[in-house]
Amino acid sequence: MNDRFLRACRRQPVDRTPLWIMRQAGRYLPEYRELRRKVDFLTLCKTPELAVAASLQPLRRFPLDASIIFSDILLPLEALGVRMTFNPGPKLAEPVRTRVQVDALESRPAAEAVPFVADAVRLLRRELDGRTPVIGFCGAPFTLAAYLVQGEGKEGFGAVKTMLFREPATLGHLLEKLTAAMTDYLRLQIAAGAQAVQIFDSWAGLLAPMQYERFALRWVRAIVDGVADLGVPVIYFVNGAPHLLEDAVTSGADVLGLCWRTPLDVAAARVGPGIALQGNLDPHALFAEPAEVTRLAADVLSRVAGRPGHIMNLGHGILPDTPIASVEALVAAVQATARRDAATAPSACTT
Repeated sequence: MNDRFLRACRRQPVDRTPLWIMRQAGRYLPEYRELRRKVDFLTLCKTPELAVAASLQPLRRFPLDASIIFSDILLPLEALGVRMTFNPGPKLAEPVRTRVQVDALESRPAAEAVPFVADAVRLLRRELDGRTPVIGFCGAPFTLAAYLVQGEGKEGFGAVKTMLFREPATLGHLLEKLTAAMTDYLRLQIAAGAQAVQIFDSWAGLLAPMQYERFALRWVRAIVDGVADLGVPVIYFVNGAPHLLEDAVTSGADVLGLCWRTPLDVAAARVGPGIALQGNLDPHALFAEPAEVTRLAADVLSRVAGRPGHIMNLGHGILPDTPIASVEALVAAVQATARRDAATAPSACTT
């Protein structure tokens, strides 16, 4: 089995830096665009065979070190009775903005509400047969609340920040419900065969440190604690949050995923050696010429060379128009770390 990703999550020795790419199954791949011409997004997510087909597409093209199940962070909200559409982005049938609405949210088991996700994880695990580990994931409670309160994706998510200051108890109640639902959801994926999980906190960077501790971090800690007995590595990705690094490292996660805004060596110095790091090439860097992509990727890798526990990734999801040649250059740059390390390793010969 290719376990270098899992070993890096645990800060164990690896033969080279592992690589996977957030949103690696998606619109930058022509084969994915062909698949989407045949089915709508929700059908693709909810049909295990199709979700697995999408999950496998990037691994058939690139020698990546992990596969992530094709889904969306908002889908498990169906366990709370939330109705939504994607056209192309998410839009909720009704924003959740009052205590009465929060109280009315259901609490169905994930196995009952989204069984297709567990089915897809099981099928993907069988299809890969040890070629790479399978990553499951969920949205962090604050990030999910941002969508629920706003009703759609919107820059700044002003509605949830208004609730935070105007009705903090209502937001806290919503976060409590989301935490229980996401803990159940991750446990479902792990039971189905996920070998690591990632918690996406895409909008926590909107918060100041004081609000981050109360309305984001404490709930992530509860999720991490809620799956700890299952023994799989947990990655916590916080986007747009250089001001929160020292706080985020206390989440209890095994790996801290970093956006591109902080140089990796600077982040490593700030968080210390007790946690693995994931990232953090700017996704827009992949629009450079392949030679420049190689240089930029090598720069990221060099910043933590020799530090146990680095997983190469982008600092956010790969963008839809990314050239395939740039992804190939990124893959080659990471694979070159093995050749470089082999070339500089001490000789086994004695004189």
